[in-house]
Amino acid sequence: MPNSDGQKRLAVLIDADNTQAAIIDSLLEEIANFGIATVKRIYGDWTGPQLKKWKDELLEHAIQPIQQFAYTKGKNATDSAMIIDAMDLLYSAAMDGFCIVSSDSDFTRLSARLREAGLTVYGFGEQKTPKAFVGACDRFIYTENLRKGERDQKDDIPQKRPTAGELKSNTRLVNLLRNATEDSADETGWANLGTVGQTVVNKAPEFDPRNHGYKKFGELVRAIDLFTIDERSSVNSPAKQIYIRDKRRR
Repeated sequence: MPNSDGQKRLAVLIDADNTQAAIIDSLLEEIANFGIATVKRIYGDWTGPQLKKWKDELLEHAIQPIQQFAYTKGKNATDSAMIIDAMDLLYSAAMDGFCIVSSDSDFTRLSARLREAGLTVYGFGEQKTPKAFVGACDRFIYTENLRKGERDQKDDIPQKRPTAGELKSNTRLVNLLRNATEDSADETGWANLGTVGQTVVNKAPEFDPRNHGYKKFGELVRAIDLFTIDERSSVNSPAKQIYIRDKRRR
């Protein structure tokens, strides 16, 4: 169960062999959007020089290094250690979800098993991550977006965003947004923007507006110019609710 303030307790398990240390700040900031990183562990062979950059980050971010020797050349013992620890945490700790940080397909079955147990799984990996692992997660965030975010903050240079025409040329994106809106809509065709966003993620765990040049889902929906936008006031709340409808509907 979530803790007293309603936030999810998350176990963050990082495959150091398949993750760059440069993303750690953005990674933990991203995870904070989903809950509290109650457990933070990183796995690798810390006796060698290849993980030096990670060593410099461990103390600052309170990440516990787990030593795993490479017993056999060409075999990744780190994956096995992560899987065993994840199952131990599943049965012994009160976790609400897991963050699996790796681009390795070996974690596909682990992610599916954790979800079968009713826990939320957030995956983080590069765009080369096999689709099977991506699809086994509730949500998958590409780490290229995290690195890009750090570069944008450092350079402070406005990034060119795709135009409506460029976005509309992406058939998969168009179909995904239209189908999610239709599935979330009432009989008049109007759908709550937040509900549509959740439906999109349910259909495509790897969906992220940053993949298309926009930080927020609402910005992407406005930019693609396929939907009529309606901002509605509520008697019970000063905040306006945004509803959208496919422009093809009359």
